[in-house]
Amino acid sequence: MAAPSKSAVILKAVKRIAVEFCPFEPNVRSTREFLVLVGSEKARATNMNCEVTTTVKHNKSEPVVDITYLDGERLVMKGAKLTSSEMMSVFQSRCIAKDPQAKAGAKK
Repeated sequence: MAAPSKSAVILKAVKRIAVEFCPFEPNVRSTREFLVLVGSEKARATNMNCEVTTTVKHNKSEPVVDITYLDGERLVMKGAKLTSSEMMSVFQSRCIAKDPQAKAGAKK
């Protein structure tokens, strides 16, 4: 499994992450890899109030990651045509843009 970069996943700016997928579809791998990264104990420790939910469906639906940030903005990623690296890249860039401490750390 070609895992995306294991740089620290910071969930400070995130209120909720909802992941939905049908495990029997061939295009679900990247969504499941993304879920493993954001659902890890290390990532969850960065924001204990961040709610990570998973909905497993058996209806041939497209894998979707729906992220709600603390400021109310939403990011919806359809995982069928994205790699887990692409999903993490977009997610982390948004998180850094919304977290002033992360911005300061990125500049150093």
